Amino acid sequence: MKNQFDLIIVGGGIMAGSLAYNLLKDGFTGSIAIFEKDRTYEYSSTPRSEGGIRQTFSTEINIKMSQYSYQVYKKFEEEMAIDGDLSLIDFKQHGYLYLLNDKTLPVFKKIMKIQESLGVRAELLNQKETKEFFPELNVEDLEGSVFDPDAGNIDPYSVLQGYVKQVKRMGGTYIYEEAEVILSDQQKITGVKLKNGEVYHAPVVVNAAGAWAGELSQTIGIDIPVKPLRRQLFSIDTKKKFKNHIPFTFDPTGLHFRSEGSKVVVGWANDVPYEYNFRLEKMLFEDKIWPVLAERSPNFEQVKLERGWAGLYDYNYIDHNAIIGGHPLMEGYYIITGFSGHGFQHAPAAGKGLSELIRLGKFETIDMSALSVERFATNQLILETAVF
Repeated sequence: MKNQFDLIIVGGGIMAGSLAYNLLKDGFTGSIAIFEKDRTYEYSSTPRSEGGIRQTFSTEINIKMSQYSYQVYKKFEEEMAIDGDLSLIDFKQHGYLYLLNDKTLPVFKKIMKIQESLGVRAELLNQKETKEFFPELNVEDLEGSVFDPDAGNIDPYSVLQGYVKQVKRMGGTYIYEEAEVILSDQQKITGVKLKNGEVYHAPVVVNAAGAWAGELSQTIGIDIPVKPLRRQLFSIDTKKKFKNHIPFTFDPTGLHFRSEGSKVVVGWANDVPYEYNFRLEKMLFEDKIWPVLAERSPNFEQVKLERGWAGLYDYNYIDHNAIIGGHPLMEGYYIITGFSGHGFQHAPAAGKGLSELIRLGKFETIDMSALSVERFATNQLILETAVF
């Protein structure tokens, strides 16, 4: 039947890629269509991500998802190779460094006990050791730091394309049109209607629309707590160079910075309204970010702002963690969104988990039931204290 599939995924970013890949790899025999409105991924959240990965979370579910995804990313280039050509993703494992003051140090000491129990490697440094580790830093206001040696960053666009190529090779169909409305009948999913008026039928629809997921879900009268939240990154050059590669460093102010070749990438999660806005605010860097950088290290006193970009979080405004699973009020409706900045690093695990739930009716590799949409009704929220 024309325009008929067994499963439709709305959104063609990394969540869709990971889910479709895992479904096809793990034995799903039905037909899969992935709808992506942005063929070049110009405004997709995945390539605009910074690509950071870490295991230093405070909740068991986030740690386990990070650990699984880390193992996938370590083997990604070989596993996703096609005809012997490696799927290169530029994995730079330079670590994460959390700078801690008298307020955040006690919090991280508690978190580290949870991490240690789950096998996460992290090292607590005092003030003196922090200075020795990162000599250019001003550490006078710090009590110490925590270093995560297994963390780093990866090129998100390369990972996304690795999934897309594999899914197409395995029989998945990418349709570069906008799915505007999810269709249902008597509380059962029936398919999607495109912006161009075409209708595609499927008994299962997965909402992987990222920052647009909340708006899409409302087309079937189901609210999920996801809104678009703009985040901005700036690439700068420093006149005075750092001696060593800068790890992904988090300042107590919420600022973060890391090396990217000879440049430094900087970001700060400032308060902005929920909206689809990709505008870059250069004044944010000049007025807010640069003074904090210069206070943290004299190497930042003379810098040149070279470029910047903005992207959207699929922001879960209730507890800032992923929403993964089926919806209890709509048969055949699944959700994989709300990652609030953790999507790239959790995508391999999230796709694996939802694949299992769709195929088997249960999670097997990692129990992700705590991330179900039902938690909002029962107030069993996932509260992450190691959020930066």
